[in-house]
Amino acid sequence: MRLICYPTSGEPPKIVAAPVERDWMDRTRDGFAYRCLPLNIANAHGWLLLNTVPFVAQWDGGSGLDAVTMTAGSGATLASSHFGFGVLTFHVNALFRTEPGYDLMVTGPLNEPRDGIQPLAGVVETDWGPFTFTMNWKFTRKLFPVAFERDEPFCMIFPLKRGLLEEVEPEIRALESDPELRTAHLAWADSRRGFNSALRLPGSEAQVQKWQKDYFRGSGSVGPAPADHHTRVKLREFKPAP
Repeated sequence: MRLICYPTSGEPPKIVAAPVERDWMDRTRDGFAYRCLPLNIANAHGWLLLNTVPFVAQWDGGSGLDAVTMTAGSGATLASSHFGFGVLTFHVNALFRTEPGYDLMVTGPLNEPRDGIQPLAGVVETDWGPFTFTMNWKFTRKLFPVAFERDEPFCMIFPLKRGLLEEVEPEIRALESDPELRTAHLAWADSRRGFNSALRLPGSEAQVQKWQKDYFRGSGSVGPAPADHHTRVKLREFKPAP
């Protein structure tokens, strides 16, 4: 599966594989946020485009292009007020190409909340058109300065198989209709309740363990995980142009 970036002007965009780490997760007590494997996998589930010129933007609450003002360092910023209505637009300056049948998810860095502004997500068919795209953020607070530092990510991308969601046949079933799954679930639920209760007991084994690791290990009462169970995502970096 190839994902190709064709720079359209100037220097190529700065792109890196997304890391697991998040500043807010580092600040949790004992780093407990990293115990959530699904969170870790999502954090690293794509590539980040990095800001090149630091700036501070602010929205006055209006709908015009001039409702967003910016103060920047030296050099041309990637961001501007392009659409109005409190939207800050980053110009990517690249054309991305996926293999046939694959789209590109374009969004903000996953699990990276920001005060005053919210990333807008888009799904782009990048396997056929000669089009670039922009990354847009919607201000959520007026008269509140929002800063993007140099090398701070403003966009996250990852490929999606087109039409996959439309192939899904969703349904609801009673848990009792699958006795094996029901038994495994009840065993897990009992174990979870017992472990959480033991966490409150000084000197307990649960306090020593701190958290149950069955999901991380792909083991436990739910049975062994498949061979492709992921505990981390290892993405390749973009190769520079020859």
